[in-house]
Amino acid sequence: MSGAPVLVKACLNGARPAGSHPALPVTPEQLAAAARAAQAAGAGAVHIHPRDPSGRESLAAADVGAALRAVRAACPGLPVGVTTGAWIVSDAGLRRDLVSAWTEMPDFASVNWREEGAEDLAGLLLERGVGVEAGLFTLEDAFAFRSSPIAPACLRALVEVRRVEEQEPIALAAAMDAALVDLGIDVLHHGFGQDTWGVLEAALRLGRDIRIGLEDTFTLPDGATAPDNAALVRAACDLARSLGRLPSS
Repeated sequence: MSGAPVLVKACLNGARPAGSHPALPVTPEQLAAAARAAQAAGAGAVHIHPRDPSGRESLAAADVGAALRAVRAACPGLPVGVTTGAWIVSDAGLRRDLVSAWTEMPDFASVNWREEGAEDLAGLLLERGVGVEAGLFTLEDAFAFRSSPIAPACLRALVEVRRVEEQEPIALAAAMDAALVDLGIDVLHHGFGQDTWGVLEAALRLGRDIRIGLEDTFTLPDGATAPDNAALVRAACDLARSLGRLPSS
């Protein structure tokens, strides 16, 4: 895979509470500034969790639209994705209604395949012209996704691995990847916390795309606290280049 391009996607804030890191972006203006800096550092796409005026995660059309417009104004042409996480709105029907009401459409949206109503929500997004990222956390998730009739129409599968007693993240990611490799869609890997950088290195060696940002970790490869999203993206791009991979826009 030496010389092969790699997408480095920046995950700017996630479900982190406001103030958990000094540079965690919450408002549309903060998200726009963080996206611009991440793009300059080498990110080829960004993933955001829009918030309401109080700082809480939101799927409401007004809040999603405000975040998307701000990022797109700051970063013309940069693909922007959002979450549809069930922890924001637990009722699957209401979550679908909120997504149906979006007027400003993201380029892609993540749908966690283990959540109630995931396949239906993914189908709605595809009908509305939004790329679907299937969030997969376990090998069971990977098999469930690959058996879905809409899997081949999705934009990419997200191998999102955390350390569990039964299996360490790099081995789990490899097993999940093997279950997905023949689907014909992109596969992107990322880790969380202390395991992030090992997961990313293994993914790069497999030829996969990667994700990095304050949603996933506050720590740089040397153990130092990252000052912001851009520093994490820069480190991920440096890692990719050191392994012969070329970050792509």
